[in-house]
Amino acid sequence: MKEIKLNEDEGKKNLNFIEAFVEKDLAEGKNGGRIQTRFPPEPNGYLHIGHAKAICLDFGIAEHYQGICNLRFDDTNPVKEDVEYVDSIMEDIQWLGFRWNEVYYASDYFPQLFEFAVQLIKEGKAYVDEQSAEEIAQQKGTPTQPGTESPYRNRPAEENLDLFLRMQAGEFEEGSMTLRAKIDMASPNMHFRDPIIYRIIKGHPHHRTGTRWKVYPMYDFAHGQSDYFEGVTHSLCTLEFEVHRPLYDYYIDLLKKDDYRPRQIEFNRLNLTYTVMSKRKLLQLVREGVVNGWDDPRMPTICGYRRRGYTPEAIRNFINKIGYTKYDGIIDVALLEHAIREDLNVRAPRVSAVLDPVRLILTNYPEGQVEMMEAVNNPEDPSAGTHEIAFGRELYIEREDFREDAPKKFFRMTPGQEVRLKNAYIVRCTGCRKNAAGEVEEIYAEYDPATLSGRPDSNRKVKGTLHWVSTRHSLPAEVRLYDRLFITENPAEEKDKDFRELLNPDSLTILTHCRVEAELQKAVPLNHFQFQRIGYFNLDPDSKNGKLIFNRTVSLKDSKLKDKV
Repeated sequence: MKEIKLNEDEGKKNLNFIEAFVEKDLAEGKNGGRIQTRFPPEPNGYLHIGHAKAICLDFGIAEHYQGICNLRFDDTNPVKEDVEYVDSIMEDIQWLGFRWNEVYYASDYFPQLFEFAVQLIKEGKAYVDEQSAEEIAQQKGTPTQPGTESPYRNRPAEENLDLFLRMQAGEFEEGSMTLRAKIDMASPNMHFRDPIIYRIIKGHPHHRTGTRWKVYPMYDFAHGQSDYFEGVTHSLCTLEFEVHRPLYDYYIDLLKKDDYRPRQIEFNRLNLTYTVMSKRKLLQLVREGVVNGWDDPRMPTICGYRRRGYTPEAIRNFINKIGYTKYDGIIDVALLEHAIREDLNVRAPRVSAVLDPVRLILTNYPEGQVEMMEAVNNPEDPSAGTHEIAFGRELYIEREDFREDAPKKFFRMTPGQEVRLKNAYIVRCTGCRKNAAGEVEEIYAEYDPATLSGRPDSNRKVKGTLHWVSTRHSLPAEVRLYDRLFITENPAEEKDKDFRELLNPDSLTILTHCRVEAELQKAVPLNHFQFQRIGYFNLDPDSKNGKLIFNRTVSLKDSKLKDKV
């Protein structure tokens, strides 16, 4: 699969082919000048980032052309569907910033679909087949060889109708019979070779209709007709449905009674590097406990991105930049990470957090003295104001910011070298104390009182600036460092391996001895912050009873992005 690299202008240009179709239809006065789209998820899993692309298109086209977009659940398979998924889908769409006009379900149209099937039977355009799924598949033929007709293909319409009504009455077992459209077993389009349009499902009550129905329509049979019943003008689908479009149009032609017809248009689906989008595989990760639920911040689900700290604005901007094309490819996940960095850079307050703390003692600073230093909340947003952070004789700094024997270009803390403590003073390191194992337990330094902002030497140049927190005033915190879930760029292409073999063993690192400044005691779940010099984080909903837990959304920089933006 080809990797796609797009800039913002290209992304906007790629949307035009869909807009061109819409504008042509409007210019020709089709459908009375109406624009109506729909987002039609199956309620059999949580939405992922790929669905977000479809949501932005379906709702965005309707919004741009003053039309309407409905939410329709394609609930034609009670075996896999659940009201839990319905609720989560609605929450995710609203979180992304979209509002539907009406909520519909394919099951709303079960009576009309059943009547349409009966009509096809009476017209000799559908028949009941008593072969197994395996036998039907064997008779399909190949793209270069015609299929073989079913032995039941030419039975009388009256007999087909009787059997179909008895299928719905529950007289037959699952898998014993199907209803097939009678089209053309020699068609070069495999989808026209007498596709199954109804199958028996008895052992699984439907989440809305209960046990009323014993036969359920196949997706291809329900989808286009639901569009028609609803009044959809533009049915926007991903590219794998392009070969289904002739069948979509065939059913509409048999159903329609006037000039109105929905138009199916296909676009490329979203594939990301280091990411798996398959609902089946994502469900497997959840059920096997590889991840901690659908909203695990490593998951590509919308609720997973939300919990990790992504914003709806960042996701929408990302999708706008990559655009819509007529060919499939794979997008570098670094582009999505760039989008959230851009967004959080202008909205996230700056705070201090030390993930691997070591004690720093300012030996010439008065014992017991506390100064409240002023810290800018966001240099990108002057209106965000400032907050205070407590400064004292004993502080915590990052362990990696100190080296006893430092190389020449190490500009952080080392004996004899000056560094600035962010929002505070310049200090000169004088030494350290180690434990019996040779690990540094304390670092010693002297501060220069004249180097605080506004004082005579405040502008003295030093090459390193370190963040810090007060030992007395900082708060304990747990920090979860999330990384990409897979170690290979395109897990879907690794056909000879189980996808679980490609999981990144370091996708989650939990740090339990972190310290954060007291300002963060005001945080509420999902609040965003920039931990200075480290990355962007948000407060996890697991934070309860005074325990602070932060998720890393993304690091401050990613060298992998290079020239891709």
